[in-house]
Amino acid sequence: MQQQSKYENAVYAALWGLLFAAPLLSLYIRTAMDSTLTFEWEEVWMVWKPMALFFVLFLLHNFVLAPMLVWQHRRWLYFALTGCVVAAFAVYQFNTRPGEMGRGPHPLEQRMGPPDMDDRMGPPDMDDRHRPPEFAEGEPPTPPDRKPDDMRKHKEMHTMLLSQHDIVAIVILILMFGANLGIKGYFKSRKDQKKLVELEKQNLEQQLEYLKYQINPHFFMNTLNNIHALVDIDPEKAKDTILELSKMMRFVLYEGDKHGVPLTREFDFIRNYITLMRLRYTDKVKIVVDLPSEAPDRQLPPLMLITFIENAFKHGISYQHESFIHVKVGIEGTKLRFQCRNSKADKPNQEKGGVGLANVKQRLQLLYDNNFTLTIQDEADIYNVELLIPLG
Repeated sequence: MQQQSKYENAVYAALWGLLFAAPLLSLYIRTAMDSTLTFEWEEVWMVWKPMALFFVLFLLHNFVLAPMLVWQHRRWLYFALTGCVVAAFAVYQFNTRPGEMGRGPHPLEQRMGPPDMDDRMGPPDMDDRHRPPEFAEGEPPTPPDRKPDDMRKHKEMHTMLLSQHDIVAIVILILMFGANLGIKGYFKSRKDQKKLVELEKQNLEQQLEYLKYQINPHFFMNTLNNIHALVDIDPEKAKDTILELSKMMRFVLYEGDKHGVPLTREFDFIRNYITLMRLRYTDKVKIVVDLPSEAPDRQLPPLMLITFIENAFKHGISYQHESFIHVKVGIEGTKLRFQCRNSKADKPNQEKGGVGLANVKQRLQLLYDNNFTLTIQDEADIYNVELLIPLG
């Protein structure tokens, strides 16, 4: 049997507490409003006695029967045992009817006493000669307004009402079991949902870590290729490039594994990268960078924007014709808008195996679900990327 949560037990305790307190409160109010009435525990016990039976059956269902269906999924066993319990309760109800079924006089008759025989037979000074002929000696009189057939019908009606009372009690028992299942199922669904959220969170973190391990080597592979090209073209620039790369490596090593970094740190990383890339190209490549000089105290997932800029340098630069790259970042309230536009080379780099752009799309989906906007326009001469994401 699965352990119930404290909130579920609190709900049951509150409901049953109210039910058992209701007759006490009702009797207290009546005695307070009517000074002729006295507080009688017998009346409270009259209500508590059948209620106690329902409470015992509830405990049986809650701790023994319901877990078979909710936790163990043993449907046939649950319905079989629950049917036996309901049937036993029905037999008990039918065998404990008031009146002729063995329970004796009604409790109110015990308190008030049976009707006086003289009241039923007429005035004490009535002479037998004046009695109606149907008042034979030894037979109880029939009220003048009631015939024997009416009395029999009244008795049958009384028995039928008792049967309806028994049926109502059985229906109440079934509804109580159903309510118990509903509450238990609700708390189980909450527990399952909590476990599901935790599993999804763990899976999300594992996927993000996997993407980081792919993005970082991919980025450094391209950067080292740039340095390798500069060694033969301009050794001095290659040395400056290595210094810029060391700054970027420091950022990746100490900031790349965090969930978020300050905007200023991310912007500095973008500036260092673009400075590194400027060393490789001539004046034919126009690089325009528009980053906020002051940024709010907000955070951004590390290395989120650099992949788009890297992609622009990789596929948008032409060594034969003039080309351009425009990078712009703006802060709009609690959101960041990023735009990267670049020309398209006549013969773009056809290198296969890159995972940067594909992974950043997957990363955005994992981090923000559908709470982001990514628009990519791939035209004949221009490639444009716009990204709108919330800031942490």
